[in-house]
Amino acid sequence: MTTPIHERPGDLLSELIQFETVNPPGDERACIEYIDGLLTEAGITTETLATEAARPNLLARLPGGDAPPLLLQGHVDVVPTDGQEWDEPPFSGIQKDGFVWGRGALDMKGGVAMMVAALLRAAEEEINPAGDVLLLVLADEETGGDIGAKYLVEHHPERFADVEYAIGEFGGFPLRIDGTEFYPIQVAEKRVCWLEATVTGRGGHASRPQCDGAMNTLGKLLTRLTEQRLPVHITPPARKFIEALAAEANSQRAEQLRGLLDPDRTDDILDELGPISERLDPMLHNTVSPTVVNGGGKVNVHPAEVDLRLDARLLPGVTPDAFLEEVWEVIGELEGVEFEVTRFDGGESASIDMGLFDLLSESLRTNHPAAIPVPFLLTGATDGRFFEQLDVQPYGFTPLKLPPAFEFESLVHAANERVPIEAVEFGTETLSTVIREYDAA
Repeated sequence: MTTPIHERPGDLLSELIQFETVNPPGDERACIEYIDGLLTEAGITTETLATEAARPNLLARLPGGDAPPLLLQGHVDVVPTDGQEWDEPPFSGIQKDGFVWGRGALDMKGGVAMMVAALLRAAEEEINPAGDVLLLVLADEETGGDIGAKYLVEHHPERFADVEYAIGEFGGFPLRIDGTEFYPIQVAEKRVCWLEATVTGRGGHASRPQCDGAMNTLGKLLTRLTEQRLPVHITPPARKFIEALAAEANSQRAEQLRGLLDPDRTDDILDELGPISERLDPMLHNTVSPTVVNGGGKVNVHPAEVDLRLDARLLPGVTPDAFLEEVWEVIGELEGVEFEVTRFDGGESASIDMGLFDLLSESLRTNHPAAIPVPFLLTGATDGRFFEQLDVQPYGFTPLKLPPAFEFESLVHAANERVPIEAVEFGTETLSTVIREYDAA
């Protein structure tokens, strides 16, 4: 007798990887239909919601008690593999040396496989959680979520009525700092804020050099933006994370870490910390990264206008206007520069509801007693930012127990993306514990 797929989450992940859902264009339908078939065969009610027929989103519901529903959400689109050299075909889902290989193994078909398997187990075991458990399988996260989470929040908010907590990517996997293994659970994330800067100046024939043209101004702008930090902000989740690190450190290191929480000392200490500062720095500042430059049409003509695109990430509670004030303070007086905010996702609230944190922590420790769960501020962005607009508190929690030599972050979106099969099994059991123990009280 064949073991049910929900008892083989590694095999389920292999199946999901074989659907080539590279975004763009996405083409998530076949993958979504496969998951839908697994759920409906188990008697779980599902529906698809889509603005594009080839790119649906799937919503499943496991009935529970009268408490607010608990939302599990994850995406099945993946980034391209162009230009990458893989040891195994990226869409084979091959299992080798104890790993499942393939694009999406970590981001985030692995998380979706764990969620699907956990929901199927709950249905088979006839678990009656305190409230309904919703599973949302999404399209389009990798290019902004416009036809995935953003579309659902804007056009189908009633589907998430009364939901208080959502579980999605990223969190629940080991982060090793100073020899201690922490398990960050994401409780907040930075906001996506995209900008366009228009830099203007006098054009002219390139045979006559310019010291005051658009290119000169662009150079000054880029230098000032990339060489200087924006002001320090100590948000509650960053404070909790740093205090948790300090609690496990030796006395000298602990004093240094706690010094980060004094804005007058933060930047000086970051410069002293070494590699760990790369993780902490963006948790303590708004950031802006120049990424695309367009300008000029002929090699012998000074451009009169240059377009610069920038990827900014704002801390919770910071508005685009307040952020731009910080930017102008850093770049100073630069004539011929104008900024336009072209996208801002996630709202402006800085409030965090920690009501689910203890359950996630205990579920992790139940399956890994040595784990040290800590609250965490993600410096990237996930679909969770859209659900915040419905007053849903998102958590990043796709738990994985990983060997010390495994470099999670270096494999996400990279060649040879893979995940240990045992880690996927661990994550499935941990999420199953969450569903079994869910009690909104």
